[in-house]
Amino acid sequence: MVRARSILGLLTLLGALLTTLSPAADEYRLGPGDTVKVTVYEHPDLTTVSRISDDGSIPFPLLGEVAIARLTPRQAEARLSELLRDGQFVRRPQVTVNIEQYGSQSVSVLGQVNKAGRYPVQGRSTAIEMLAMAGGLDADAADTVTVIRNGAQTSQRYEIDLVGLFQSGDLQQNIAVANGDIIFVPRMPVFYIYGEVQRPGSYRLEKNMTVMQALSVGGGLTARGTERGTKIKRVSGDGSVETLEVTLTDRLKNNDVVYVKEGLF
Repeated sequence: MVRARSILGLLTLLGALLTTLSPAADEYRLGPGDTVKVTVYEHPDLTTVSRISDDGSIPFPLLGEVAIARLTPRQAEARLSELLRDGQFVRRPQVTVNIEQYGSQSVSVLGQVNKAGRYPVQGRSTAIEMLAMAGGLDADAADTVTVIRNGAQTSQRYEIDLVGLFQSGDLQQNIAVANGDIIFVPRMPVFYIYGEVQRPGSYRLEKNMTVMQALSVGGGLTARGTERGTKIKRVSGDGSVETLEVTLTDRLKNNDVVYVKEGLF
């Protein structure tokens, strides 16, 4: 089975690729906290590097404070060119606006990742790209990821099945993320097995895992063990613990405790 931990390498590789790719400048909207470099062709004295202030403007030679927040870099270039031309400072201005540092839009990546924190949204960013920026999943990560989007009045939740995404190429699950989104990677589901098995302990619970597969993960039965009468202790919704008689084809749930009896000889 494909596991989230095996996907870590892919996410880490993607993270390395992201550092060499430019964000989609035509889509990104500038905002307070972003740092931009403005250059004017054949006018090096007008080159500036400025952080967009809280009111959405930058200081620019000859023009003073210019509001560029909520514009794309291309739209900001057009505004500065227009102001330089209308003020008769430069006859045919060719202005370039490049983003030096992103700071206005970010997504929080939390849970079982190697570097949890807030990461900038660069152009059209996706959930998988943000996971790569966070260093990929750690060894205890689950195979599913939750994206929480908080709207003005309600919040929406999206579940991403990493196994389905990478194994079958279901890229529709790799949703685009926006400023303020939260990506949460939960801890992997586990089961516990004890009694007459070779390797009692806790193990990762794979999707649709059966009792037979759990016995195999536990190293199989000891010489005194028997499959008959295998029981599961399961926590119910109200917090009480149920003891269930199971067969080898029954499926396990998160935090199930499997007990293998000693056979009577």
